[in-house]
Amino acid sequence: MTVTARARRARWAAGSAVALAVLCAGAATVASARDDGTGHHAAAPAPQVPATDSADAGFARDMAVHHQQAVEMSFIVRDRTDDEDVRRLAYDIANTQANQRGMLLGWLDLWELPKAAAGHEPMAWMAERHEGHDMAGMPGMGSGYEAHDGSLMPGMATRTELGQLRRASGEQAEILYLQLMTDHHEGGVDMARGCARLCTVKAEKRLAQGMVEGQRSELDAMARMLADRGAAPRPAKAP
Repeated sequence: MTVTARARRARWAAGSAVALAVLCAGAATVASARDDGTGHHAAAPAPQVPATDSADAGFARDMAVHHQQAVEMSFIVRDRTDDEDVRRLAYDIANTQANQRGMLLGWLDLWELPKAAAGHEPMAWMAERHEGHDMAGMPGMGSGYEAHDGSLMPGMATRTELGQLRRASGEQAEILYLQLMTDHHEGGVDMARGCARLCTVKAEKRLAQGMVEGQRSELDAMARMLADRGAAPRPAKAP
């Protein structure tokens, strides 16, 4: 194994270690929240756990699925191009979203809620009303997105598109990845904005707002990278 390969493997392994540390920290936070700071349990009741049909649970489940595909696409392009800028972006996206996915699934475990809820359609939590505001009027919310060819939520690539990415190479793979990930981030930003408004768990709301800011920054970077390659994001699709 070359030095470069060993270093790359170490970086990816480090990402998994970070995700595990985050989950452990989350468990410690919940435990400390039940203590009054004197070593004795406080008389106040434990924080209310979100219901399985809440926005908190729905966002955690849906964004975990959404993130998993971003990680998958990033691993694919890593092996389809030698361009260091694209490979670095793919590494950053995969590492960040794998860590965030671990946090979301960790919360579902802490809340003792299922990671897949039978009878709850993806994105259904985004169509609810919150503080008198009809969320159906917001982008991606209550828009009646119809799952097709493996694309379960707005922005997700289809099985056909993933196959095209696997077969592409060089600049063709770079452009397709950047276009697919642009669509993916646009859908993810809408979902995260929904949680920032609808979710009730403060830590989850903060994570969602961080996703909005981080992915908007990556969208700007991807637009520049596409322009450098004589390409542009794909036209927005109708729901």
